Amino acid sequence: MSKLTKRALAASLKKLLAQKPLSKITIADITEDCGMNRMTFYYHFQDIYDLIDWICQEEGERAFQGRKGYNTWQEGFIALCHAVIENQAFILGVYRSVQREQVENYLGRVVYRLLLDVVEELSQPYSLSEQDRAYITNFYKHAFVGVMLDWVRDGMQAPPEEVVGRVSLMTRGQLLLAIQNLAAHPLP
Repeated sequence: MSKLTKRALAASLKKLLAQKPLSKITIADITEDCGMNRMTFYYHFQDIYDLIDWICQEEGERAFQGRKGYNTWQEGFIALCHAVIENQAFILGVYRSVQREQVENYLGRVVYRLLLDVVEELSQPYSLSEQDRAYITNFYKHAFVGVMLDWVRDGMQAPPEEVVGRVSLMTRGQLLLAIQNLAAHPLP
C-alpha cells in the first residue's frame, strides 16, 4: 500500500510539472490531484524535494534492473537515458526549477549505485579499501552525471545509444586501470 501511495503522489507531481513550474506547485496541489490528504503526503515524504528524490531513485532502479554489472552497465545507462526521455516533462521541470547542484545530487545518487556495483565487481581480485572504491565511484559518477546534464540541457537530441556509446569509448579500460592503480598505490 505504501508503494502504491508513493506512486500516486509521484504521478500527480509529474502531471503537474507538465502544466506549471515546480515553484508554483504545492503539496496541496499534489494531494488534491491524487485525492489524498496532506497528512498522507507527510507520512511518506518530508517535502516536494524528497518526493522528487524518491521519483529519481525509483526510475533509476527500474532502468538499471538487472543491468548494473561490468558487462551490462551500458544497457543500464541507456535505459536510464530512455527513462529520462519518457519523463521529459518531469526532468525538465525539475532541471529548470532547482539549482544545478540539486539536480546533480538527484542524478548522482542514481548513477553512483550503478557505478558502485561495477567497481565492486572489477575490484574483487584486488586489495582495495572501501574508501578507494568510493573514490573511484565518485570520480566516474561526476563524469557520467556531467554528460547526462549536458545532454538534458541540449534538449536530449542525441540518441541515448550515441551518448552512452561515447561514454563507453571514453572509459573503456579506464575503470579497471583506476582500480589497479589505487590497489598498487592506496590513498592515505
